Amino acid sequence: QVQLVESGGGLVQPGGSLRLSCAASGFSFSTYAMSWYRQAPGKERELVALISSGGGSTKYTDSMKGRFTISRDNTKKMVYLQMNSLKAEDTAVYYCNAEGMDWWGKGTLVTVSS
Repeated sequence: QVQLVESGGGLVQPGGSLRLSCAASGFSFSTYAMSWYRQAPGKERELVALISSGGGSTKYTDSMKGRFTISRDNTKKMVYLQMNSLKAEDTAVYYCNAEGMDWWGKGTLVTVSS
């Protein structure tokens, strides 16, 4: 049974930082590229960042470049998203995903507000 459990969200002030975590189980984690998506209220889900199966290659949506960093630990079956210089427009529910698969967790809510 595939499980993706996101954590680490919360309320943070503009300019602050958060580190999201995703615990994966039930599939061969190290063979999948992993990604973070987000969905803001009233908007469609969008890709935030992608990391290759081995962790050596990453890709970011333009608005997140330089602020967000995706990483993974295949021994722990974890994927992370370090978010710095947060802005109000980063407010959303963040989800991790095994690229190409329709596997989704419940997400973790990030609220950026003063």
